[in-house]
Amino acid sequence: MDFLKINGAYGEGGGQIIRSAITISCITKQPIHIENIRKNRKVPGLKPQHLTAIQILKKISDSKVIGDEIGSTELKFIPGKIKSSKLSEDVGTAGSISLILQVLIPIVAISKNKLELSIRGGTDVQWSPTMFYTQHVLREVYSRMGINFSIEFKKRGYYPKGNGEINLEIYPSSVKAISLSKRKTNQAKILCTFSKIPKEKIESEIKKIKEKLVDDNFVVNAEVKEQDALDSGASLLVYSIDEKSITGIDGLFDKKTESFNIDLDEFLESLAVDENLADMIVVPASLAKGKTTFQVKKITKHLETNLFVTSKISGCKYGIGRLPNGFEVIIEGVSYSSIK
Repeated sequence: MDFLKINGAYGEGGGQIIRSAITISCITKQPIHIENIRKNRKVPGLKPQHLTAIQILKKISDSKVIGDEIGSTELKFIPGKIKSSKLSEDVGTAGSISLILQVLIPIVAISKNKLELSIRGGTDVQWSPTMFYTQHVLREVYSRMGINFSIEFKKRGYYPKGNGEINLEIYPSSVKAISLSKRKTNQAKILCTFSKIPKEKIESEIKKIKEKLVDDNFVVNAEVKEQDALDSGASLLVYSIDEKSITGIDGLFDKKTESFNIDLDEFLESLAVDENLADMIVVPASLAKGKTTFQVKKITKHLETNLFVTSKISGCKYGIGRLPNGFEVIIEGVSYSSIK
């Protein structure tokens, strides 16, 4: 069998390479062989959330996998035909549900299938998008690209026990190119949820964030809710959406500093998309007919790596242009919209 080799140590060398490579492999039906998985990390190899995503893919298709074990630094993935499914899964740790969804949503939707999934794990954990971000920022850009999904919250799950739970539905979709050029709105929204942390501490932090946004001429609406979880924790999203921009920044409450771990300046200086969303647009854009364009303040290692890996498997073309205050990314996709 002709495997396309992917060096998992390329660029930022993290889990994003695995997620993107498997996603594109499934849709294009290109077998892949990933080596040096997470080689640059303190603990190399596959983690529980990577394994859960792969195991779910095996259940919703006849894909074959060699090396799907915790800690494995090498993986061979032979994609099969995706089918509509209804499943219940448990990561078994506080492993990120959001990162698992980054694999499942494009695969199922672009393959024109449906998935109903109940899944337990970490909804709001470090080094991962919060569920707020997935539900409000990622869902918005995916919707504009023709990819539709819905999330129903059952329970929040923080580190170390996790045990958060959501219900996910992914719908058959036809992916399309989009253009995001400049943020024009001065409207911003704050969403916050917390568990087992004094309410006055949370409200004090939200007040500071709101004041900084107002000082930068934003009109701010804030929603703060207490939602019980097994572990103490709090999750925050600040975002804004208009016709030509989708920007957000999220973070968790740091119990040592008693503040939210976010860089609000990053949000204030965002162009059409934020740095994290830029990564997530790449995979569907590579499979959409036409050119997707977006402006971003910074080209991160994650974005560079994702563009390289995605173009290598899908055959899409991309370019990066310099702007006075940032960059414009152009991705010319290869349409796989006829896949059944």
